[in-house]
Amino acid sequence: MAGRGAFPLSPLPPSAAPPAPGPGTALLRGPSPAPAAAPGYRAMGPAAAQYQQRPGMPPGGRMPMAGLQVGPPGAPPYGAGTPLRPGLPQAMMDPFRKRLLTPQAQPPMATPRRGVKRRKMADKVLPQRIRELVPESQAYMDLLAFERKLDQTIARKRMEIQEAIKKPLTQKRKLRIYISNTFTPAKEEGEGGERVASWELRVEGKLLEDPSKQKRKFSSFFKSLVIELDKELYGPDNHLVEWHRMPTTQETDGFQVKRPGDVNVKCTLLLMLDHQPPQYKLDPRLARLLGVHTQTRASIMQALWLYIKHNKLQDSHEKEFINCNRYFRQIFNCVRMRFSEIPMKLAGLLQHPDPIIINHTISVDPNDQKKTACYDIDVEVDDPLKAQMSNFLASTTNQQEIASLDAKIHETIESINQLKTQRDFMLSFSNNPQDFIQEWIKSQRRDLKIITDVIGNPEEERRAEFYQQPWAQEAVGRHIFAKVQQRRQELEQVLGIRLT
Repeated sequence: MAGRGAFPLSPLPPSAAPPAPGPGTALLRGPSPAPAAAPGYRAMGPAAAQYQQRPGMPPGGRMPMAGLQVGPPGAPPYGAGTPLRPGLPQAMMDPFRKRLLTPQAQPPMATPRRGVKRRKMADKVLPQRIRELVPESQAYMDLLAFERKLDQTIARKRMEIQEAIKKPLTQKRKLRIYISNTFTPAKEEGEGGERVASWELRVEGKLLEDPSKQKRKFSSFFKSLVIELDKELYGPDNHLVEWHRMPTTQETDGFQVKRPGDVNVKCTLLLMLDHQPPQYKLDPRLARLLGVHTQTRASIMQALWLYIKHNKLQDSHEKEFINCNRYFRQIFNCVRMRFSEIPMKLAGLLQHPDPIIINHTISVDPNDQKKTACYDIDVEVDDPLKAQMSNFLASTTNQQEIASLDAKIHETIESINQLKTQRDFMLSFSNNPQDFIQEWIKSQRRDLKIITDVIGNPEEERRAEFYQQPWAQEAVGRHIFAKVQQRRQELEQVLGIRLT
């Protein structure tokens, strides 16, 4: 705290405790420069790989296929690994000349990673047929419905907490201020000590019934502190001692002032609270109209809007305009104004809030025992619930545990579905083996055609009788004509002439 004279106002060191001071608690030693301030505290299931066409294989061509899986799903295929044509390696063939082609280099295919598939709530539902087979599964479905309702409730509460954290969440507490002073009489020349009598004033305080573990520094509650001494005793240039918060200010447990003197001194303390968010004092005329004296800018704007809405001052045709009544015309000096002009006009009607004024007498009488005065003031502090809500939103421990349990549930449901498929397979086979095998072979044949992308019937095309049909001669003629036309175009491009 810098004074307007030769004596500075020094902050208390961090080691000074906030309880009520007693004798021998002076912290300054003469009008030396202020010591360094104490450091401050700041509240604050695997996807199946897709079949792709082999390099060098034209569409519609056939390629040798490995033996298809035969057997129930989930069981090892019968004859797995046996090639369709024994002795023929898995190489590409020209569909016309039946000549082996040189395999071309193929970039490696990107294999899908396990666990990338996003799980859905519907994946945890048991199919209806399984529920009919196992009536006890209804208990699981009831738990699933309860979980769905619980997830919706938690999601709604999380959104409410996020909205509540955005707003200032504070509560009022009592801050007890202790003002005390000590007096040091002058010493004679032969004795050690100071030759000039002096007094020392200390201002400190603490929160009453503070449940938080980390105590706030006393200076963190104020924006500025001014001590006004008797002007007749200390002159017009040395009677004010001021401290103002700066961006580099370090918080302290209290303040102290030391001055020479051996008579009682009347002083006035002006304490300006540091409101977060900032609060403003309204113009007296607007304060009487809105019923708001000192509030934040957002609260003042809300009170102003409620007054406009209650008195129907908004223009019915042009909604962005306000028709001022006789009170607004006296305050804002206009008949009509836009909503966007309110913040600019309101800025001239906002003032700094009134400071807390404390009158105190510094006593130098050694027989006076009442040298300590206590004052209680209301201050706003952060609600401890806000920190708990922030920790709840930032916590991921429960979310990781829930995700792990969800993964186990999905794996169990997939296993149940696979077992159900195997059961249906075996049950169909046991009921009518002959019809089941025939239908199954037909299904495998259709799958083979889709997988190999083959047009026509390969079984018939492999026989000589297939090419002795009436259409074969026309097809050969068309093929030869197409080859001749292709060769003609190549010769015309090479020779640069048109053949007729």
